[in-house]
Amino acid sequence: MDRVFIKQLEIETIIGIYDSERVNRQPVVFDIEMAWDNTKPAASENIDDALNYKTLSDELKETVSASKYLLIETLAEKVADIVLDKYGVEWLQLTLHKPNALDGDTDVGVKIVRERKKSKSRPGFLV
Repeated sequence: MDRVFIKQLEIETIIGIYDSERVNRQPVVFDIEMAWDNTKPAASENIDDALNYKTLSDELKETVSASKYLLIETLAEKVADIVLDKYGVEWLQLTLHKPNALDGDTDVGVKIVRERKKSKSRPGFLV
């Protein structure tokens, strides 16, 4: 499967458990790699057939900048849900960096891998 990626997408948001983090916006940085079949957009050269990383990154900037989560784990899950559910991505690997979370130039964060949930149909039930 092909991959589409966004690297070093920096967004200012309220994130953290400490009092100062609940008041002062701070940067988080996303690296997202997504499984996407690029054969159709390559043949058609139609943006509607492609995973539009511009539209996706704009939505993430708007959503994340308005969020106020306590944990980066929660934020990572919410972003993964948007990418998988709204954009039809089957699989993603997301790394969320929280620079300056510790004293010095240390970078901390989380890395998650998620797949889109398949609907489970059962005989006699509509999906």
